[in-house]
Amino acid sequence: MPSTAGTEPTIRCNDYGAVAPPTGDWTPRLSVSVVIPAQGHQERLDVVLAALAAQTYPEDLLEVVVVDDGSDPALRLPELRPANTRIVPPLPGGWASAHATNSGVERSDGDVVLRLDSDMLAFADHVESQMRWHHAADYLAVLGHKRFVDYADGDLDPAEVHKRVGDGDAAGLFAVEDSEPQWIEAIIERTDALKGADHRAFRVLVGATFSVPRALFEASGGMDADVILGSDTVFGYRLHQAGAVFVPDGGSSSWHLGPRQIAARGDLAKRYRKPHIANRVPELDVKRPRARRGWDTPLAEVFVDAGPGAEACVDKVLAGTVPDVRVTLLGEWPRPLPERGAPLDDPDLEARLLAEAFRGEPRVRLASGVADDPAVPYRIWLPAKAKPRADAVESLIAHANEARLGRLEVALPEGTARLVRTAAAARAAHLGVDIADVWGARHVAEGPLVDALRGSASGAGGASRRGADGLARRARGVLRRLRG
Repeated sequence: MPSTAGTEPTIRCNDYGAVAPPTGDWTPRLSVSVVIPAQGHQERLDVVLAALAAQTYPEDLLEVVVVDDGSDPALRLPELRPANTRIVPPLPGGWASAHATNSGVERSDGDVVLRLDSDMLAFADHVESQMRWHHAADYLAVLGHKRFVDYADGDLDPAEVHKRVGDGDAAGLFAVEDSEPQWIEAIIERTDALKGADHRAFRVLVGATFSVPRALFEASGGMDADVILGSDTVFGYRLHQAGAVFVPDGGSSSWHLGPRQIAARGDLAKRYRKPHIANRVPELDVKRPRARRGWDTPLAEVFVDAGPGAEACVDKVLAGTVPDVRVTLLGEWPRPLPERGAPLDDPDLEARLLAEAFRGEPRVRLASGVADDPAVPYRIWLPAKAKPRADAVESLIAHANEARLGRLEVALPEGTARLVRTAAAARAAHLGVDIADVWGARHVAEGPLVDALRGSASGAGGASRRGADGLARRARGVLRRLRG
C-alpha cells in the first residue's frame, strides 16, 4: 500500500476500538465497486440486484460488476438493478470464484471493493454501513453480517424485495428464528468483536460479503486464483500479511439465500480445502499437520550471514522443531572458477565451500541481500556464530505471539538475534511509524530465549529432556537383556 504517514489512525494489533466510523448524517466521499462472481441462478441474481438497487449509499458512488463465470444460458441484467450495473466475462486464463473476483476488480474503478456472493440479499444499509468504516481508516478489511435461510427459486419477487428493502423491512423477509448464523460469530463474540483477537484474526474472513480499499486489495496480491475452494481464507491471510485490520460490522446485515456451500458435501469439501490452505497459510495449525515436511509457504525465513560458524548454525536451524523453515545465507557469492586454476589458492574458497555444502538442500538459499517475501509471516536474523537449540525458532515465534510483538530482539555475545513480523512491518510502513507502534517491540538480554539461541539447557525443559533420555537408555538396556 502507498504510505499514508501521519494521515491515518494507528491501530495496534487488531484493536480498532479507538477508530470510530462516522455516525448520523454524513457526506460520503469514497466510491465503491460491488463485485459479484456468479454462475447460473438468474432468479437469485435478480433478487440480489433488486436489493442493491434500494441501498442507502449514494447512487453516483456505487457501481456493481457481475462477473458471469461461464453461465449457460448467459446471465442477463434485470430491470430492477442499480443504475451503474454491468455484466462482464472473467479474464482469460482461469475460472471459479477467486479468478472471477480478480476479474471484476480489474474491470472496476471504485476506491473500495465490496465482494458479494450472488445469493446475498443485502439490507438497505449493507453497503453504507461497511463504507462508513472505510472513511475512518484506509487499511480495514470490513466483514458484513449474514444469516442463512432456506430458499427455493421463486420464493421472493424482485419487485417486492426492492420495495421492502427500500422501506427498511428487509429483516421481515424471513424469520430470524428460522435462520442459521455463521460459524465465525462464536470467534467474534469471544474476542470482543475481534478487538482482542490475536495474529489469526484473518481466519474469520469469509467470501460472502467483505470490503477492502482497492489499494489494500492490490497490495495483498488479490485472491489466489489457483485455489478453487477456500480462497477466502487464503485471501484473509494475504490481507493480514499486507497489514490489514479486520472489523466485523454487525450493522451490515444480509440474508444468505440457501444453506452453506459446505453443508452439502461437508467432509469432502473440508478435505479439499485442507492441503490447499495448509500450503499457503502457515498460521492455521488445524490446517497444517504437525508433520515434519516442507510447505510452499514456510512458517519462518531465517537469515544468517555467511562466515565462520554459519554452516553449523544453519544445520541446527534445519534440524529444529520447526521443519517448515527457509534459510537464506547472506554474502558475496563468487562466480564459477575458470577452466584451470589452483582451487586451494582461490581467494573465495570459504564462500565457495559454504555454497557447496548446501547445494543439495532445498530449504537453503544463497543471496547477497534480504529479499522480502510477503507470504512468510516471520523473518528471523541470527548471528553466524549462534548455536540455536532445536526449539530456538519455535521459542522466538511463540514468545512474539504470546506477547503480541511485531519485533523481538535477543542480545547475545555473538550479536543480536531479531524476529520481525511481516504483517507488522507492512502496516508500520503504510502508516510511516515504527513497528512498536502497531504491534509492540521487546529487547531481551537474559532468560530462556538467550539460552535457546546459545544452545543452553533451560531449567525444566532441559531436565525433562534429560529425564526422557534416561528412560530411553534404560528401555534400550532392558531390550538388550531380553534379546539375550
